[in-house]
Amino acid sequence: MSGRTFITTPIYYVNDVPHIGHAYTTVTADALARWHRLVGDDVFFLTGTDEHGLKISRAAEAKGVTAQAHVDEVAARYQQVWELLDISHDRFIRTTDADHQVAVQTFLQKAYDNGHIYKAAYEGWYCVACEAYYDEGELLPNPDGGAGLDPIHERPVEWFEEENWFFRLSAFEQPLLDWYEANPDAVQPAGKRNEALGLIRGGLRDISISRTSIDWGVPVPWDEGHVFYVWYDALINYATAVGYGSDPERFATWWPHVRHLIGKDILRFHCVYWPAMLLAAGEEPPANINVHGYLMVGGEKMSKTRLNQIFPADLVAEFGVDGYRYHFLRDTAFGPDGDFSYEAMIARYNSDLANNLGNLLSRVATVVGKKCGGVGPAPRADSPLAAVAAEVVREVSEAWAAVQPAAALEATWRLIREANALLEATEPWKAEPGPEVDGVLGDALEVLRIVAVLASPALTRAPREIWGRIGLDGAPTDGSLASTTGWGGYPGGLAVEKGDPLFPRLTAAS
Repeated sequence: MSGRTFITTPIYYVNDVPHIGHAYTTVTADALARWHRLVGDDVFFLTGTDEHGLKISRAAEAKGVTAQAHVDEVAARYQQVWELLDISHDRFIRTTDADHQVAVQTFLQKAYDNGHIYKAAYEGWYCVACEAYYDEGELLPNPDGGAGLDPIHERPVEWFEEENWFFRLSAFEQPLLDWYEANPDAVQPAGKRNEALGLIRGGLRDISISRTSIDWGVPVPWDEGHVFYVWYDALINYATAVGYGSDPERFATWWPHVRHLIGKDILRFHCVYWPAMLLAAGEEPPANINVHGYLMVGGEKMSKTRLNQIFPADLVAEFGVDGYRYHFLRDTAFGPDGDFSYEAMIARYNSDLANNLGNLLSRVATVVGKKCGGVGPAPRADSPLAAVAAEVVREVSEAWAAVQPAAALEATWRLIREANALLEATEPWKAEPGPEVDGVLGDALEVLRIVAVLASPALTRAPREIWGRIGLDGAPTDGSLASTTGWGGYPGGLAVEKGDPLFPRLTAAS
């Protein structure tokens, strides 16, 4: 049964250009959106950039440009990289968008009117890189002496003192615990749910939501001179995109049935602050928050200070868009930390894409040309691969529903391996043309057809190429999942084209 699916990435802070860590979350969200479109859901897929705050203001000042000019430049880089990776977002939101300012002011005015926002003096340790305050006990020791280091970027914090507006987060300890109890699967995986519960049970302190030291932000509507603090501006983007503050009917259609995909470093903001903010404004918390680990390089989290950032365009130039997307979706399970390795990327590309999928297409097309005059035969109704295909479709569906792309692709490639094994066992290239050869080749063509459908959320180019080479019109995403993955869909009697290798083998020196 089809439904509505609202999928989001975090909005990325424009203090840096996009690297493979940003792209990991975005490619995963894109593949998930493509899967839901394939099963017939009405999908709204959101990504974008977070463009306010002290860090942005300082970066622009250092460059000698306005803050708006600075964010325009960096936001464009994100849009270019997402275009390069075939990201199919329905909206690229920017926190400088006019409708977002309206939504932020409307949302926080609601919380203010409901008595959850008050004014007080604030002083504390602040990390400009994180745009977050930290307690003394949360800081790491500074080997150079002086102020401690923030636990995320390991940079010295600064002491800030100013009069702020505060959100009464402390009032939401029990409401949040009640929500978690009523919605045990809202935050996944379970370990991240428990981490959020630990933060809540450890006691919640009220948090500053405005600043007077800068003017680069959304103005507080009830107090001139204050702008909203970056996180409380940024989180509301999810509501802005579906009409909050501008289209109540549209908002009611999509909210709270959203699936947020986030990295574990922003768990506190999304799994504690954001649900509490929504409750304060009289709205339901998000239905689903899926948390993944860091994408490491050489065992370390990517950062500018460690100089271990890797940029998507560099890898796409060598592996292609499909090779790039497949590696990160297949080799990095969603949830735990992953570790990027160029050597592992080469190995996965050659084994799964060049050898398994590419070789299956090439071999089948070659033998059809030699034994069947280039016309693909229909599959056998009693094929030994029919039951395998049905099981794989079920496993793939379950994996995507659980936001486990790696498991979905492993199941898909099981069907490819089974088809290659059938060819090895029967060796149709050695047999005389006839019903047995036709049956085996028809089965293999049917597997290629089904795989083109199942792989289409991950691979945006190759499935369409496979579709055309085996003689089918349109695209593998044209029909519903049920209508395109049932055994026997390949009609036979179609011209099969050999073509160049789908995925040419690579070497480390290539």
